[in-house]
Amino acid sequence: MSRAVMTAFVAAGALAISACGSTTFNTTWVEPNAQPITVQPGDKVLAMVISENQATRRGAETALAAELSKNGAEGIPAFQAIPDEAIQDQAKAKPYIEKSGAQYAVIMRATGKDKEVSSTPNMAYGPGWGGYGGFYGGFYGYGWGAPYAYGGSTIRTDTIVHIETLVYDLKSDKMVWAGQSSTVNPSKAESLIRELVDEAGKEMRKQGLLAGK
Repeated sequence: MSRAVMTAFVAAGALAISACGSTTFNTTWVEPNAQPITVQPGDKVLAMVISENQATRRGAETALAAELSKNGAEGIPAFQAIPDEAIQDQAKAKPYIEKSGAQYAVIMRATGKDKEVSSTPNMAYGPGWGGYGGFYGGFYGYGWGAPYAYGGSTIRTDTIVHIETLVYDLKSDKMVWAGQSSTVNPSKAESLIRELVDEAGKEMRKQGLLAGK
């Protein structure tokens, strides 16, 4: 993963996964008295990504709003509703949010990043070592030509990024759902947001908060 992509991910709080990546919600919470949410066409949802990097935040919020819109709502990137100079000030931001007409808000932010190192032994034949053949013309060429690493193992390092996703009902000013997810080997912003929205929707439907199948 490029340094630019990881910098964007950590700053924006939401990046995407590559085709080989995966997102899993490790912990979720539902407000005990929350009523099921039924998103109607035209319902407005504020898409907010916590980041001090304005350019990165705008890109991530645009992607998040687009995904929300694909799922039936009218996603509104927070930067389109709230001026940059007001975004970090609750008192200044609130009038702009109310003016936008948003009924719900989806907020994402990165909460941490880990490295996970694993190794896999490189063994072509296992117990059937007879398949190596002779030393010359057999193992010798294979042994020096095959992939190998310390101790005869292939070393793999995975990057795991943790994302917090929150859903607020702006009418009641209450958080109705929260989830902490982990994404393995993120690469692009748009795809991770797509994955997060999809997985969050599945979790909310499973928990009875979001109407639909």
